[in-house]
Amino acid sequence: MAPCAQMGSGHLSRGLLLLCALLGHQFCHVGATAEGFRQEARTSPPVSAYNHTGKLVEEIYTNLTHYCWESFVKVMQNVTGAQLCEWKVISRPYSSLQKCLEDHADLLNYSYPNALAESYIFQSHHHYFQNCSAGSQAYFDPPEDVLLAMIIAPICLIPFLVTLVIWRSKDGKAQP
Repeated sequence: MAPCAQMGSGHLSRGLLLLCALLGHQFCHVGATAEGFRQEARTSPPVSAYNHTGKLVEEIYTNLTHYCWESFVKVMQNVTGAQLCEWKVISRPYSSLQKCLEDHADLLNYSYPNALAESYIFQSHHHYFQNCSAGSQAYFDPPEDVLLAMIIAPICLIPFLVTLVIWRSKDGKAQP
């Protein structure tokens, strides 16, 4: 893959440079001619005169999200089956996948969450984490008698506290 050259007197923005690096040399020259970029002032970033259609942005986002998924799969190959349900082990790759999907959407000004990103998240759950709820890390409701005590105790405490406040306010002395 050949690196993208600087076009005209301006510089490519970081986002376009990233797209060029990820999608290859051919993309760098599609609409990115010296006339395609204009520099308003020395301090302003270059502005693309190339009109990106929604279809092109969607295609670019599809390619970038595939890259996010491939990176996630590569990292998850190092995780053993016993570790798949341990949050401290999988939190970093899982969060990286979500961040990658969101960052690329932000880069392209594409809505997030979107159907494609959600499909990758669902795919990760289906492929890697579907058996985690049956593992030893699963949380269950407490027994009914404990749950009932936890619900009734605060409810019974409220009338006692109201009575205490009323009783203390009846002494008639002005509070400073």
